[in-house]
Amino acid sequence: MEHEMRAEYADGVTPGPDAPVKIWHMVRLEGIKAMCGRILSESAATQPADLWGTPEGEPFCHSCGAMYLREVP
Repeated sequence: MEHEMRAEYADGVTPGPDAPVKIWHMVRLEGIKAMCGRILSESAATQPADLWGTPEGEPFCHSCGAMYLREVP
């Protein structure tokens, strides 16, 4: 299964290239429902799943991380 990271923003912050990311979540490719169950904006920034566990992927949702580890080898 393919995955990507999708951004969550603080309340009142409009998604965009300069918007600060509150936390990164893992979603199934091109999805908006995070693995932890949170629904994210369709316009939220995304980045490749292989950035998970790197400085570019921080801060990362711990619940999504646990679920992601169960799905990937």
